Amino acid sequence: MGCVAEGTRDEPTERSADAVEAGTLLVAAPALTDPNFARSVVFVIDHRPEGTLGVVLNRPSEVAVDDVLPAWGPYTSRPNAIFVGGPVEQKTALCLAALRTGQDPGRTDGVVGVRGPVALVDLDGDPGSLAPRVRGLRVFAGYSGWDRGQLDGEIARGDWYVVPALPDDVLAPARHDLWGGVLRRQGVPLALLATHVSEPSRN
Repeated sequence: MGCVAEGTRDEPTERSADAVEAGTLLVAAPALTDPNFARSVVFVIDHRPEGTLGVVLNRPSEVAVDDVLPAWGPYTSRPNAIFVGGPVEQKTALCLAALRTGQDPGRTDGVVGVRGPVALVDLDGDPGSLAPRVRGLRVFAGYSGWDRGQLDGEIARGDWYVVPALPDDVLAPARHDLWGGVLRRQGVPLALLATHVSEPSRN
């Protein structure tokens, strides 16, 4: 895993824990084989010294939003499926939205801004009143969480790359190779990892 240069604290790189903040992505390194996170892309919702919380963006389930949260089903982006946000509290639902241009998360009822137009949605709110203000919504079951220092250790070990997120990442279609797409747009050397296939014997 030594193909990417280590960063310094003054100049955070894709291998530096200093680069993690709300609204960034954690992209699983090819060698990360944990079934919960292999080839995953995690959107960081909250990051502070006490720990980090995010959701996996590329794990659609077979469960339709309509079956669990029928009021929100008509407003969610395709596929109309609940995504598996991570292994923690999988009976808890979280929702992310990408607001339309000109909408301020700080002045929009029912949401809490994460970064830029991406916001966390209050699922107890009224989806009908929020829908005109957003470009898309995605519902997640469970989340990914790290205690104090845990994520720092995983990044130092080479399990994750820390890269910027685009608002449309949270709405990526299920069949889109988000993992490969995010890596490719980083340029060399990370872009080269996008060709890494999932079976080690084929590399």
